[in-house]
Amino acid sequence: MTTTMEYHNPVLLKESVDGLNIKPDGVYVDVTFGGGGHSREILSRLGSEGKLYAFDQDQDALANTIDDERFVLINENFRFIKRFLRFYGAKSVDGILGDLGVSSHQFDVPERGFSTRFDADLDMRMNQKSDLNAYKVVNEYDEVNLKRVFYDYGELKNAPALARTIIEARELQPIKTTDELKEVLAKFLPEKVRNKILAQIYQAIRIEVNQEMDVLKEFLEQSLEILKPEGRLSVISYHSLEDRLVKRFIKNGMFEGEPERDFFGNFSVPFKSIGKLIIPNDAEIKINNRARSAKLRIAEKK
Repeated sequence: MTTTMEYHNPVLLKESVDGLNIKPDGVYVDVTFGGGGHSREILSRLGSEGKLYAFDQDQDALANTIDDERFVLINENFRFIKRFLRFYGAKSVDGILGDLGVSSHQFDVPERGFSTRFDADLDMRMNQKSDLNAYKVVNEYDEVNLKRVFYDYGELKNAPALARTIIEARELQPIKTTDELKEVLAKFLPEKVRNKILAQIYQAIRIEVNQEMDVLKEFLEQSLEILKPEGRLSVISYHSLEDRLVKRFIKNGMFEGEPERDFFGNFSVPFKSIGKLIIPNDAEIKINNRARSAKLRIAEKK
């Protein structure tokens, strides 16, 4: 049987839960349940009147559910947080925790296609019931959209060349597996930077497949509606695209532009940032290499 820690080693566990400033009788949400590490830590700090709702769209995560009457696990994407909390009668909450990105378990199961280490079918779906997978992105997207995916989500300057190469290769035969994709793009993968470039290519396709940026925006906007005044938001991100969105939303309450100023030149923003950016220490990175890129931001609703 897979243990919670094997399923997903929770990153910045104490710091992210500390950031919620938990009240024993409060209502909290863990939007990325995974192996349940963060949820268990939250429950350990709640009293008998407290309540925790957790979200995870991955069927595999259901095996880690917690037998506790204070706990509800919702098998849905957290972009629907407001709708499902309302369904369960929770219109407002005291704190929300999000540990973004791919779980250790998803990386470690070869057939899911998330990891650059294994050959697998082009999949990369966090929700295995979703229609869109990596195969469709690689084999069915036109050149303009492929270029957009690599440029916007992989931050790859050679996105046009990557897109053209894929289009030319798939005209001969479909690209079905991760190894076939690596073979097609071999000329862009010099040994020195092979792993870095591959990680950017995989990240770009994965973000597109799972609509991760759209999901994050929808989640952050709804979190503002759901949180009570002085409610806390604690979010761990793993790449600059996510972190920039989170940072900007905490600072301005919006993703683009600037908030409107009043007559005196002041502008009101919905959050106040709590403390500074938190990153894992060397000891945590040594135990869990995936923690190396983690960034934790904590905010309180005004």
